[in-house]
Amino acid sequence: MKKIKYITQLLLCCLVLSSCDKYLDVEPKGKQLLKTTNDFDLWLNNQVLTSETSADNIMNYMTDNIDLQNVNTPPTTLSELIYTWAPQFTTDITSTTYLWGEHYKRISLFNTVLVGINAAEGGTPSQKSSIRAEALLGRAHSYFYLVNEYAKPYDAATAATDLAVPYITSDDVSQKTPARSTTAEIYQHIISDINEAIPNLPADNSNARFRGSKGAAYSVLARVYLYRREYAEAQRYAELALANTRATIIDYTNAATFPTTTNVVSHPDVIYGRSSVAIGLPITAEFKSTFATNDARRTVLYYNWASNVRGSTLFYANLVTPVFQLTNSGTSVQEMHLIAAEGAARSNNLGVALSHLNEVRRNRYTGTPVTSRDFTSTDQNAVLNEVFAERRRELPFHGLRWFDMRRFDLENRMPAVIRTNAQNNVIATLEPHSSKYTLQIPIQVLAFNPDMIQNP
Repeated sequence: MKKIKYITQLLLCCLVLSSCDKYLDVEPKGKQLLKTTNDFDLWLNNQVLTSETSADNIMNYMTDNIDLQNVNTPPTTLSELIYTWAPQFTTDITSTTYLWGEHYKRISLFNTVLVGINAAEGGTPSQKSSIRAEALLGRAHSYFYLVNEYAKPYDAATAATDLAVPYITSDDVSQKTPARSTTAEIYQHIISDINEAIPNLPADNSNARFRGSKGAAYSVLARVYLYRREYAEAQRYAELALANTRATIIDYTNAATFPTTTNVVSHPDVIYGRSSVAIGLPITAEFKSTFATNDARRTVLYYNWASNVRGSTLFYANLVTPVFQLTNSGTSVQEMHLIAAEGAARSNNLGVALSHLNEVRRNRYTGTPVTSRDFTSTDQNAVLNEVFAERRRELPFHGLRWFDMRRFDLENRMPAVIRTNAQNNVIATLEPHSSKYTLQIPIQVLAFNPDMIQNP
């Protein structure tokens, strides 16, 4: 196969706001289209890099928020296999490698920038450094997903030996796939790439929130340290992200302030945007019960909330508030407040924790005066548990709940998750500390890399 850098101008010009049906169209040998600094800049606007496919959102089907009752016995469809935590999503080695393949596609495209930007024609050294920095951030973000899907949850005691994923820095798809790096190594690559990027990233990305910025980099680092369970560092970077962004939280209690565009990566609360499609997902009765009666999210984001029939309440904003029809799986102001709140609560700094938590609550709950929406407590466990609950309500189908379940399981905070069919018969159970919390390497990957070690 030819290097991915030989790709048509269709890919170069496929912006996030435009429609594009075909992304990987290889040009005749010798015709290199990425020549100028501007070419590489346009490359970073590519829809493959700035949005998640519906397949990326399959992680939502693994969580304890979703309730699919009409499941075949045994499960047969893609969504059913994922929902019941099947070891593999398919037995067909010619089919798509969901998650794994999609992340590595993005990594290859970011690597194309990193390999070629210094030799690009035109542009200033500063412009090239900024584009390189954005590619480093984007690659790190993709590896963050891979390590949280195909490696065990981060444990400082075992990370140096736990296997993660291959670390690839080339855009030459003909090269032999390297062996799996350890979890510690992948996380160090992520952190190093972002720290290298920060000095050369722009101060603001308000004109294109799917592009990199210093605030975006800090927000990804906040995620990274959260899932390393280094909560003081997670709090520090979340607060740096908030201090280095112009993004502002959206008030769900006041429809007059809602954005007017459905392009979610242009919404004012986005720090580092990734547009995704998470729609029509039936929620569990247990998850539904966590929402208070004055929680505006019930009617802003959910269809048929009043129904008590199992499976009839859906996460489906397009049917109730179309402007929120797409979900931002990237970072946001509210996510940073909740990360900072969790870090502060874990260190028993309850004043700071409640300040961050209540900044979210005041924009999600109705009630006058606004202080009536606040959560108050002097008990550390009560505050921490409320932060956990608010995080679950705020980020239910943003691709993060599965990662939260993994880290909570490592802390003995996750009960068994039970799947039942329409007749309330148990069809699958995710036990505490189950090996199913770590995805198996797709069989398609092993077919071409038979020496790669498989997860249990």
